[in-house]
Amino acid sequence: MVSPSIITGTDPAECFIHDRDCLSGLGHASETVNRLLAGEIALKATPALGPDGGDPVPLALREPFQHAVPPRWWDDLILFLQPVAGEPWGRPDHPVFVASSNYGIDALYSLGKARGPEFTPFSTPHGCVEELSRQLGWGPNHTLFSHACVSAQLALDRAASFIRGGHASRALVISFDYVGPFVSGGFHSLKILNEYFPAPYRDAETGSIGLGDGAAYFVLESRESRFRIGAGNTYNEMFHFTANDPSGSGFEAILAPYTKPDRKNGFWIKGHGTGTLEAGNLEATTIHRNFPDAPLVSWKGSLGHTLGSCATVELALALEAVERGNVPGTPGSKGPFFAPNVRPDPFSPGDFDSILLLSNAFGGAHASMLVHYG
Repeated sequence: MVSPSIITGTDPAECFIHDRDCLSGLGHASETVNRLLAGEIALKATPALGPDGGDPVPLALREPFQHAVPPRWWDDLILFLQPVAGEPWGRPDHPVFVASSNYGIDALYSLGKARGPEFTPFSTPHGCVEELSRQLGWGPNHTLFSHACVSAQLALDRAASFIRGGHASRALVISFDYVGPFVSGGFHSLKILNEYFPAPYRDAETGSIGLGDGAAYFVLESRESRFRIGAGNTYNEMFHFTANDPSGSGFEAILAPYTKPDRKNGFWIKGHGTGTLEAGNLEATTIHRNFPDAPLVSWKGSLGHTLGSCATVELALALEAVERGNVPGTPGSKGPFFAPNVRPDPFSPGDFDSILLLSNAFGGAHASMLVHYG
């Protein structure tokens, strides 16, 4: 058992979010929020192995699967990152933090199918990021994170600690997870990616997830802006390779630092909410027990699970929703829910001053972070 570690904001500087955006199966952050508010579902029934066939499963892809060099997602990601491509990223005072749970795994799958050396440069995390570095002109100061569904939140947390500690003047966090047949087929083999579309937090007989393409970037500084990164918490149950401790101890531990009375009604919660039954039940009921008045939403019923990038993709959407004064509810899902504070419909963020960002992963890895907006 690993004890929780918490960043309390006692460092000499604060950390603020400046530039940010994301990509999902519905578009950039602004377009995605618009379409979520309209109740659109990006997930479509798609063969699990793409051109190699397989059972139809819910996927939210920006482009169809294909065996190609460069990978199908390469041009999409490079174009997306152009707004932050002009700075001296990768210098000692401008570190880059890269997060993904996939990296080049789809290129590795294609390499195994085609046995062609042209796939090799993209087929490992290191090779994938080296190609990005060359394309975008980064220096060598970049750090890679890959820890299942908490990957992007760990990268964001680490970058914030660099800013708070005065180790960087600006920090860039990027994440990208584009679904490939290896990942889709793997989840399908576990039977949690199946013919059913996900309904996060719904008290139903059958649970399921969807998978979606996602990417995001954040630029962090100590210079003040509207959005400030506050306390963060990480915890790992070390219970099982794929399952959470059924007692819910991990969910309790990740929420414990925020249970002071003055914080109970100060935030709304962007939950993890993939659509699986046990984890969804544990997450929703533990949140309600500790924060009965905090609205809880998940957007994975429309966008699918963007895997290691889900925290930054969904945080970018949350900040966009705050700026327009309307937070999407939980598309693709309807009651009965595991807890009464699950919000199926949009609501105003104006009664709160913060977002509690939650990520949970295979093996009981958990991460949480407060982002204040005042």
